[in-house]
Amino acid sequence: MTIPDNIKPYLDRSVAVLGYGVSGRGLVALLRACGIWYEVYDEYNGEARHSEFDEGRAKQHGLVLYSPGFSKDHRWLVNARNAGCRVLGELDFASLFWSGAFVAITGTNGKTTTAEFLSFAMKRIGMKAVAVGNVGYPVSRLHEIGNYGATTAVCEVSSFQSEAIEYLRPQALLWTNFGEDHLDRYDSMKDYFAAKWKLVERLARPRFIVGRSVAEYAVEFGYTLPSFCQIVDVDEQNDLIPVGSCFNSYPQRENYLIIRAFWQQEGLSLKALEEAACQFQPPRHRLGLVQTIGETEFWNDSKATNFASSLAALKSFDRPILWIGGGKSKGGDVADFARSVGETISKGYLIGESAGELAANFMQNGVDHEVFTELEDAVAAAYKDAKGRAIVLLSPGFSSFDLFSSYSERGIRFEKAVLSLMKQSHARKSKECAVTSEKSQ
Repeated sequence: MTIPDNIKPYLDRSVAVLGYGVSGRGLVALLRACGIWYEVYDEYNGEARHSEFDEGRAKQHGLVLYSPGFSKDHRWLVNARNAGCRVLGELDFASLFWSGAFVAITGTNGKTTTAEFLSFAMKRIGMKAVAVGNVGYPVSRLHEIGNYGATTAVCEVSSFQSEAIEYLRPQALLWTNFGEDHLDRYDSMKDYFAAKWKLVERLARPRFIVGRSVAEYAVEFGYTLPSFCQIVDVDEQNDLIPVGSCFNSYPQRENYLIIRAFWQQEGLSLKALEEAACQFQPPRHRLGLVQTIGETEFWNDSKATNFASSLAALKSFDRPILWIGGGKSKGGDVADFARSVGETISKGYLIGESAGELAANFMQNGVDHEVFTELEDAVAAAYKDAKGRAIVLLSPGFSSFDLFSSYSERGIRFEKAVLSLMKQSHARKSKECAVTSEKSQ
């Protein structure tokens, strides 16, 4: 592979890779493919060669690459800058090696579904496309697919990735929405917005589509949307969403309409997009029906790791909701969130680090609730309380990292708990049928 001129001056010494998770491993694969010497540092992953990166270590390197989990003021990055190192994030560095088209997808919610559906729709009409970035397949792995020029990278970009980009030049930017999130990392909503706005500043051509909330926050924070920006308003275009597709539910409507606007600007067949929408199945743990036991429906929305996504899910139902929520806080106004949730649900079943704070707010507002140490106990209690056509909804509104390794593990645990209840229900019915049969003989 050809090494970009931008980084050649820093390769007289080994490259430092900070973090050895998905992004770090992608960086290692890319560096190996380029024949570049590197050292890996990770404080928690024992597979990394080093667990500490002080200024002395930093001075041994010219180029330092880091995973999205490192905030700009992380002590390791501070050490790198103090040592005079060139510091780049995984996405920014990897983009230097990509010559194909690049569509950036960002937003507080809906990024993964939007990226995966756009890639899916492109492939259905014969285009070469791949969903990358925050979806779990890092941009640093793109070199493995080859045929760069003919492939479109549809990249989910988080604020953690966009906040310090210098080289990435997306040909299009789709910004789904904006709401309260990551306030444990940013000092304010304005700072969080600014981290995403970096993508606007790096656009390579006039392809910029946003949801209504993005436009409203841009005005509030003093940003001027470029003249070519298209604003999508879901209330005005609801009739354009294909009937029977997964995009008919509340959180997904805006995602489809933003993709539709992009698709139309690119001159692609709208009929083909509608057909793709009817075939597409969204990724797991995003407001999906798990099972129906009797009249009770169990819905898994474990990916709802912030207030906006959880509140959006709650708006999707017109039946009594037994809400399972809570987890590790990412900052924000928990009291306001609890008040909004309390106005929507029949009862709350609270788990994780934030359970106590949520419970205190529910108590103050007269909202029925219980606190649980295990997710499975919360699921069982909600099912026991369910009456008639009720909804048991896992849509936590908080990060999973207090009790689980990821939102995926949390969602899987929820699904397994529901499956266990279903088996118990079937066993109970079989026993009742057997008793009835004996009595009738």
